[in-house]
Amino acid sequence: MLDEWFETEVRPRLRGQAFLIRYADDFLIGVAREDDARRIMDVLPKRMSKYGLTIHPEKTRLVRFEPADGADTDPTGPSPTAPGTFDFLGFTHSWGRSQRGAWVVKRKTAKGRLQRALQALSAWCRENFHRPIAEQHQVLSQKLRGHYGYYGIIGNLSSLQNFLEETRKIWRRGLSRRRRDGQISWLDFLRLEKRYSLPRPRITYQIVGLGGAAKS
Repeated sequence: MLDEWFETEVRPRLRGQAFLIRYADDFLIGVAREDDARRIMDVLPKRMSKYGLTIHPEKTRLVRFEPADGADTDPTGPSPTAPGTFDFLGFTHSWGRSQRGAWVVKRKTAKGRLQRALQALSAWCRENFHRPIAEQHQVLSQKLRGHYGYYGIIGNLSSLQNFLEETRKIWRRGLSRRRRDGQISWLDFLRLEKRYSLPRPRITYQIVGLGGAAKS
């Protein structure tokens, strides 16, 4: 419906370069020319409807994605404008400078994904505050490692650290529900963490392209 159609019918008719990245029913189409992008947007709904499908009206949009000052763009191409950002597979993609000053695509955990993950953690702690601390620690550690395993890419360490800190706050609130004399102080919680420390963030992937990754 999409992959073969894009390769055999769409790309040969475009004036510039283009690529398609798809994971299940989420996909991203990158093109070098805006007129090509608009042509695809015009025909895409028709292609979907042929198979009884529709594109998501809130998630489907055109984004001009290029460095902010246009320093690395083709001087014969369209004039640069402020770059857009987009979310794909749980990451927000944006342009930024590397440590050496070059323009690179940066990725961080999408705000909505981060909030949903924390809400799920908070719900779990509320429902399981009565369980033994060792059991809670084991489950929370597994959840953190799973989060790091997916979102642990180069450039996203601050988001992972934020997720850990919010998890610690949630767990502290959950454990406080076990007490009748009020909330656990941070000093008591730090003592608890000496025995039941949560795993620290780690980078597990290095992105090698817009749609590729290498696991470390």
